[in-house]
Amino acid sequence: MAKKSARKPNAAFMKPVQPNEKLAAVVGSNPLPRTELTKKLWAYIKKNGLQDKKVKTQINADDKLKAVFGGKSKVSMFEMTKLVSNNLE
Repeated sequence: MAKKSARKPNAAFMKPVQPNEKLAAVVGSNPLPRTELTKKLWAYIKKNGLQDKKVKTQINADDKLKAVFGGKSKVSMFEMTKLVSNNLE
């Protein structure tokens, strides 16, 4: 059988993006790749227990995340990606 080559990361995901000041309050102000940004965002959500206990796909925003989510107190993890993209410079 032919050996599968390792998946190459998509260059667009690896290009550093600059968080705006609202998002920087959660993930830091340094430019970082989208993959790292997502990891830091999830680490923040888990550390602060913001994932809904019953509906695992829902994120309950604290004050910092509310600013990122445009004032919404609950968003789905799918909607979260779009809202986070609005906070990149």
